[in-house]
Amino acid sequence: MTPLKSKWLDIASVGLSALCVAHCLLLPFVIAALPMFGALAQNDWVHKALVLTAIPMSALAVRQSNAWLKTDVTLPMASGLFLLASAAFVPALHDYETFLSVLGALLVAAAHAINYSAPRFDHRHTADCATDA
Repeated sequence: MTPLKSKWLDIASVGLSALCVAHCLLLPFVIAALPMFGALAQNDWVHKALVLTAIPMSALAVRQSNAWLKTDVTLPMASGLFLLASAAFVPALHDYETFLSVLGALLVAAAHAINYSAPRFDHRHTADCATDA
């Protein structure tokens, strides 16, 4: 995958994390202002769908950029995705769902921002490139 495509995945993942944070922080105000959307937006499937979208998108971005080799990306990424999945899929954590979701989304966004800002090299072998085995 080219560096441009890899950076695009990071941008999309940061955007998804921002949507998650906005959903968690702005939802109470939206519910108060527009009660008809409250039942839909508070539905458990919304959180699960966001997590099930974030995990493969983040994994693909990390894999395509070789960021899985860098702990400064993988540690906050894995921690954030774990927190998001725990908040969405562990009923015992329902009382902490918003806190865990916001923290998880911020960690995932930070990891993608770090990955996005990392230099990328598109190495192509040429005639003057030594490839000794």
